Amino acid sequence: MNENNIVWLRNANIYQGNSLILSDVNMEVRKGEMVYLIGKTGSGKSSLLKTLYGDLYLKEGEGHIAGFNLKDLTWKKVPLMRRNLGIIFQDFRLLSDRNVFSNLEFVLKAIGWTDKAKMKEKIESVLSKVGLRGKGFKMPHEMSGGEQQRVDIARALLNNPKLIIADEPTGNLDPETTDEIMQLLLTICKEYNTAMVMATHDYTILQKYPGRIVRIEQGKLVELTAAGYPG
Repeated sequence: MNENNIVWLRNANIYQGNSLILSDVNMEVRKGEMVYLIGKTGSGKSSLLKTLYGDLYLKEGEGHIAGFNLKDLTWKKVPLMRRNLGIIFQDFRLLSDRNVFSNLEFVLKAIGWTDKAKMKEKIESVLSKVGLRGKGFKMPHEMSGGEQQRVDIARALLNNPKLIIADEPTGNLDPETTDEIMQLLLTICKEYNTAMVMATHDYTILQKYPGRIVRIEQGKLVELTAAGYPG
């Protein structure tokens, strides 16, 4: 395994319960690389992403994520691994009963931060990075979908992640907001030299923002050339 590989899977079989979803998965993602994951609904994109961030246990094959061996993961080690990851969801998953600042503070406390001054500094830094400086007082319901997704991205940046895993991050956004979010994500990846694996149904993104494309079909991963994307 190359030391530049943030993701490395070999002959991995991915299960949901006892059901085999993907078989013989071989995948590498290097530092700073952008990889799109495409495929029909139900093809196994989310199952693969969940395996990458430790939500599904890798039963068969080999896998390493950001220096962690997926076969050695225990429930105690999963939070340690996730400190190297940023996870962005389609539905934002913000806590609705607290403002933006408190949403981010909750995450920092969960991963062991205790210094209030340092937490405040970090939160203000990531909000500034995503264009939400001074918006920490807002409640999620007071924000547009694009703003909520920016908060989700800010949350993913709290760990200075080596890898961002994004599951349909623009799925609930209009085209203009999608462009804003994609430009933001690509700027972050370049600035931090962060790799990204992003599942998407939106093939216009693949045309506007080129990256490596991996398609799931019939339970297998298929690498596509830049010119081989659908449409």
